[in-house]
Amino acid sequence: MRFAHELSYDASAAEVYAMLTDPVFREAVCGYQQVLRHSVTVEETADAVVVDVDQVQAARGIPSYARSFVGDEIDIEQRESWHSTTDAGLQVTIPGKPVHLNGTVTLRERGGRTVETVTGELKVSLPFIGSKVEGMVSDLLKLALNAEHAVGQQWLAGQD
Repeated sequence: MRFAHELSYDASAAEVYAMLTDPVFREAVCGYQQVLRHSVTVEETADAVVVDVDQVQAARGIPSYARSFVGDEIDIEQRESWHSTTDAGLQVTIPGKPVHLNGTVTLRERGGRTVETVTGELKVSLPFIGSKVEGMVSDLLKLALNAEHAVGQQWLAGQD
């Protein structure tokens, strides 16, 4: 399934990039989401800035058809490889589950604002219920991105 979500910030692309690659910001997002456990690392390599966020969330609001598949907790691993200040590769996985998203994150300035666009291919390899679970995972990813956006709005306004 194709995944796409846009977020808009009242800031330059450089400011949004700095925020997204700041481990303190990523820690704040995990706190806002009330995750059960998390780890955040940001590493500068020779050709990229790599942001890894591993978070464990309680499986609240999961439909009954997915409850046995998911369990009581959901471990989500997110890796962004920023090859420039405006473009990153994105991988999201749920360890031990046949779920993955391979995609991109782009930052583009439009009319004095920066639009962050997250796109990719979301795949859940489960017979019979795979497409239903893809829809659920897509919704969860959008909720997580919206939480990141809420924290980001405050962060960029200096209210972190």
